[in-house]
Amino acid sequence: MKTIFAAVLPSTKRRAVWLGLNLITVFMATWVIGLFEAVLEEIVVLAILMPIVASMGGIAGSQTLTLTIRGLALGQVSNSNLRWLGNKELQVGLLNGFAWAIVVGIVTFVWFQNTGIALIIAIAMMLNLVAAAFSGVLIPVILDRMGIDPALSGAVVLTTVTDIVGFLSFLGLARLFLL
Repeated sequence: MKTIFAAVLPSTKRRAVWLGLNLITVFMATWVIGLFEAVLEEIVVLAILMPIVASMGGIAGSQTLTLTIRGLALGQVSNSNLRWLGNKELQVGLLNGFAWAIVVGIVTFVWFQNTGIALIIAIAMMLNLVAAAFSGVLIPVILDRMGIDPALSGAVVLTTVTDIVGFLSFLGLARLFLL
């Protein structure tokens, strides 16, 4: 039985698969960071700020993911309203991305007195929150259609997306514009 009340061993096995996959995806995100080793050595402040972009994307995506999974479980998400839901969540991602990009950009500028880094983290924040919103809808729908429980597996896939998009956009923009 695949419910919260399933026995300990089957529950452990189902979760262990996704924990193992998460470990693999963490190494993927670490590999992406490694691609920018020279940038991080040159501009150490980027290493200090990296978790902000990844964390904000992860939380924003988790919010959308959770709401989408609940909608699927309650039968509220269907082919007829999926496009509307996706568009709505993209707008939410854009608005939250814009608002929090301003906040993070200002705090970063005040903290480090560097306009370039402040702009880069703001843009990366926008990109990651939009990717998070899009992924938060798309991932559980795809997993559900594949017969995979999105409540158990969705966070693993979502975290991978937001970590990689966050690190790539932040460090990639830094490499392009700061070095």
